[in-house]
Amino acid sequence: MTARRPQQVRPSARSARDRRRAHLDGGGSVSPTPGPAEGTSVAIPSRPRSIPEASVARLAVYLRMLGELAEQGADTVSSEELAAATGVNSAKLRKDLSYIGSHGIRGVGYDVRALRYQLERVLGLDHHQAVALVGVGNLGHALAGYGGFGGRGFPVTALFDVDPDLVGVPINGILVEHVRTIPTVCAERSVTIGMIATPGQAAQAVCDQLVATGVRSILNFAPVVLQVPRGVEVRKVDLAVELQILAFHVSRRTEVLATNGHSLNGAGGLVATEARE
Repeated sequence: MTARRPQQVRPSARSARDRRRAHLDGGGSVSPTPGPAEGTSVAIPSRPRSIPEASVARLAVYLRMLGELAEQGADTVSSEELAAATGVNSAKLRKDLSYIGSHGIRGVGYDVRALRYQLERVLGLDHHQAVALVGVGNLGHALAGYGGFGGRGFPVTALFDVDPDLVGVPINGILVEHVRTIPTVCAERSVTIGMIATPGQAAQAVCDQLVATGVRSILNFAPVVLQVPRGVEVRKVDLAVELQILAFHVSRRTEVLATNGHSLNGAGGLVATEARE
């Protein structure tokens, strides 16, 4: 089955004043959003509901797209439009949103501002999460210099390394501290999320320091599997593995072309496949 090409979502009509307000609200940034308009009902689950990990990842994608729609001046969006814009099917999108108690209005769709506000609440983005980055080598330096984290609610407030040539150097306005200061600095700056971009052999010790400080969420770029106690969430980002997966698909497409002698969709390209969970 050929993947549907994301469609451009046309914003509904609204006043120039409201358009300017949407732009000032941050547009595509996932920054705290003002509450829904007066008279708009927003369902916020009174008790946490179990949401599949794959759905959580897609909720974050929906939120990013809703920010773009708000910047365009859209008041409402249908499930079909939002699904096409985010590359999923509408049935899956409606199922994902049902986990947070949002079902839309038949014939109208979803209120952009209200749904954005609701997703931010559910994803814990109604307040900023301070981030500490450990390891400011090539990859870490790039992460530290990226300005998009703060606008999405994740300001990088602390940088750490062991290299004496890096300690004391400002990156994006933040001084690099020595890793031995992780406990005091993270406590002082109320760090809730740690990013590890160290060499593999140093990652576990760094992880242990962060956990001992009270950090319970870690994004790991190091090429190792971290051992953490119960209650600590680790997300691993291995760019080499992602490239290997892409290499597999390149190889598979090459084999298919060699076997069939033509592309699968008959239009000079191959059918895109959606990742399965």
